[in-house]
Amino acid sequence: MPEQTSRSDLLVACLCAQWCNTCCDYQATFWQMQQEFSEARFVWVDIEDQSDLVDPVEVENFPTLLISVKDTPCFFGTVTPHADTLRRLVQSYVNTEPTPWRGATEINHLVARLLAQAHHA
Repeated sequence: MPEQTSRSDLLVACLCAQWCNTCCDYQATFWQMQQEFSEARFVWVDIEDQSDLVDPVEVENFPTLLISVKDTPCFFGTVTPHADTLRRLVQSYVNTEPTPWRGATEINHLVARLLAQAHHA
């Protein structure tokens, strides 16, 4: 039987831009969820200020979330900027057997860069 995910295995990254009003409003909600899921690693990424970290991943809409379990991306996409949406999404990856996200290889590389950055912080 595969291992189930613990909260400490989770990386929740929000990819946004400072000029985006929705992102500015959502940032408080995002950090509030970090308090609720305190063992998970929450990372706020400004796609312009941290373009060297994000490129070549294209972020088309905001807010865009990237959730990985250990080093495997499980979710990448735009979400509605509501606390309940974020809570349900993060909770869906706790104590379950996650299904890897089947998308662009660039997302795998972004997860690796985010985890490497977190280890150096």
